[in-house]
Amino acid sequence: MTTYPKWLQQLHDWRVQNVSDKMFLLILAFLVGVLSAVAAFVLHGLINIIVDLLTGRFHADTYNWLYLVYPVVGIWLTSLFVRYVVRDNISHGITRILYAISSNRSRLKAHNTWSSVIASAITIGFGGSVGAEAPIVLTGSAIGSNLGKLFRLDNKTLMTLVGCGAAGAIAGIFKAPIAGLVFTLEVLMIDMTMSALLPILVSCVTATCFTYLFSGNAVLFSFHLDSDWTVERVPASILLGITCGLVSLYFIRTMTVCEDLFARFKNKPFVKLVIGGVVLSTLIFLFPSLYGEGYHSINLLLNGKTEADWNQILDGSLFYGHSEYIILYLALVLFTKVFATSATNGGGGCGGTFAPSLFIGCFTGFLFSRLWNIHQIGVYVPEKNFALLGMAGVMSGVMHAPLTGIFLIAEITSGYNLFMPLMIVSVSAYLTINIFEPHSIYGMRLAKQGRLVTHHTDHAVLTLMSLDSVIDRDYQGVDPDMELGQMVHKISQSHTDVLPVTDAAGTLLGEIDIRKIRHVVFRTELYHHFKAHQLMVKPAAVLSDGTPMAEVMKTFERTQTDWLPVLDVENHLKGYISRKRMYNMYRKMVHDFSQD
Repeated sequence: MTTYPKWLQQLHDWRVQNVSDKMFLLILAFLVGVLSAVAAFVLHGLINIIVDLLTGRFHADTYNWLYLVYPVVGIWLTSLFVRYVVRDNISHGITRILYAISSNRSRLKAHNTWSSVIASAITIGFGGSVGAEAPIVLTGSAIGSNLGKLFRLDNKTLMTLVGCGAAGAIAGIFKAPIAGLVFTLEVLMIDMTMSALLPILVSCVTATCFTYLFSGNAVLFSFHLDSDWTVERVPASILLGITCGLVSLYFIRTMTVCEDLFARFKNKPFVKLVIGGVVLSTLIFLFPSLYGEGYHSINLLLNGKTEADWNQILDGSLFYGHSEYIILYLALVLFTKVFATSATNGGGGCGGTFAPSLFIGCFTGFLFSRLWNIHQIGVYVPEKNFALLGMAGVMSGVMHAPLTGIFLIAEITSGYNLFMPLMIVSVSAYLTINIFEPHSIYGMRLAKQGRLVTHHTDHAVLTLMSLDSVIDRDYQGVDPDMELGQMVHKISQSHTDVLPVTDAAGTLLGEIDIRKIRHVVFRTELYHHFKAHQLMVKPAAVLSDGTPMAEVMKTFERTQTDWLPVLDVENHLKGYISRKRMYNMYRKMVHDFSQD
C-alpha cells in the first residue's frame, strides 16, 4: 500500500474538509496550465539555443558538411539519455496518452513530466526532423496525471486532468486556447461534459496567458492575408482539400511502413542508429529545409512577397542559385519529409508528427497553388493563402481532427478572414482520408488492439473497463483424476457454477458444469465410479489475457453462458469472468459517465 508523507496527508485531510472537489479540480487545472506553459517555453528555448549554437555560422550560399554530422550525434545522444537515464520508452507521446486513458486508468509515469522535454530538445536541436508538440503534450498530460495521483483523485478526475495538460500544452505552444480545447475533444476523445469543460478551459486560458508573459507577442508563424477570399476559389479549395487528404494518406501509410522496418531491429539499437542517422543526415544535407521542426521554412512560404523571398528556401542546399528548380525542390522536400521523420524516431530520436504535418501541409498548399497558377487552371489563387490552407488540410487528415486544423491555423496566424476556405479544405481533407483510414495516426495503433476510447459512450465504457478487474480468481479447481466423492466437497465450497479441471501446471483441460451433474452428485453409491475427466466438457469459449472488453461481451452474447475462463499467455488458467458481474460493472460505469 502506498505511504504518503505526513505533511501531504495533512494537506489532503485539510483539502477534503475545506475545499470542494469541483473547486479543487479548477485549482489543479490552473496549476497544470501554468506548468504546461513553462514546459513549452523551456523546450522551445532549449531547441533555439542548440540550433543557434550549431548552425548560427552556416552560410546560405553553399552547402554545409556538418549537416551530415549533427543529426547522427543528436540521435545518439538522445538514445543514450533514454537508455541510461530514463530507462523507458518515451516515443509516440500522444499515442502513449491515449493508451494511458484507455488501459492504465489515466496514469502516466512521473518521469514523463520532464524526460520528453530533454530528449526532444536534443533530437530537434541537432536536426531531428520531428516536432516538439507531442513531447510537450505528453509532458502536460503527465503533469496533470501525477498531480491527480498525488492527491489521490479518482480515475474520472485523472482523465480530466490529463485532458487539461494536453489542452494546456497545445494552447501554450501556439497561443491558441480554442485549438487546445478542440484538440482534447477530437484527438484525445475526452467528452466535453460540464464537469470536464470548465477545468480544460481554465487550463487553456492559463497556459496561453502565461506563454504571453514568457514570450510577449511573438508567434510561431506570422501571416498577412494576401487577398480576400472569393467564392470563385471554392473549386480550388475543394481540390486542395482532396490533395491534402491524399498527402495525409501517403504520410500515414509511409510512416507505418517505416516504423515496421525499424521495429525489426528492436534489439539492435546500434543498427537502428546507423540506418536512421545515415538516412536523416543525407536528406538534411540535400534538403536543409528538413532540419529540425521546419518552422523557418514555413514562415518563408507564408511571408514571402516576391520570388526572391520564396527562393530563400533554397539557401544552404545544392539547389542554391537555381531558382528555376524551386518547384522540384519543394516536391522533393514534400516527398522526403516523411522519411526524415521516420528515420529520426526510428533511429532513436524523440519527437512527434504534429510539426511535420504542418510542414508538409504548408509545402503541399504552396506547391498546389504554384502549379495551379502556372497552368492557369482557373481563377488565380494566392500562394501564401493556400500554403496556410494546406497546413490545416494535412493536419486535419493526419490527425482526423478537422476542427483542430481550422481553429489552430486561424488562431496562430490570425487568419480568421480565411475561415470559410479553412473549413472547406479541412473537411474535404478529412472526408478524403476517412475513405482509406478510419483512425488518426495516433489512434490507429490502439484501434487495432481495440483499446481506443471514442465518443461513443458504450464503446468508451467497454474500452475503459479492465479485463483484469473483473476476473474472479477464487475458483475451486480439480485435477482430472479426482473422484466424484472428493469433488462434492469442492462443489460445496464453490461460489461459481463451474469447476475447472487443470493439470499440475495449471493448464485448463476442461470444466465441469455443476448444474449438469446433479443427477449423480446426490447418489453416494456413484462417488467412486466417476472421475473429473469423465464429467468435464470443453468450455463454450476461452478468453485470452488482454482480450478487449468489447470482444468479451460479444463472446458472452454468442455463447449464452454465465462463466468464461481466462487464460494467460502460457495457457494457464487465471480465473473466470462472471457475466452478471461484468454487466453490473458496465452499468455502473455507464451511469458514472452519463451523470454529468
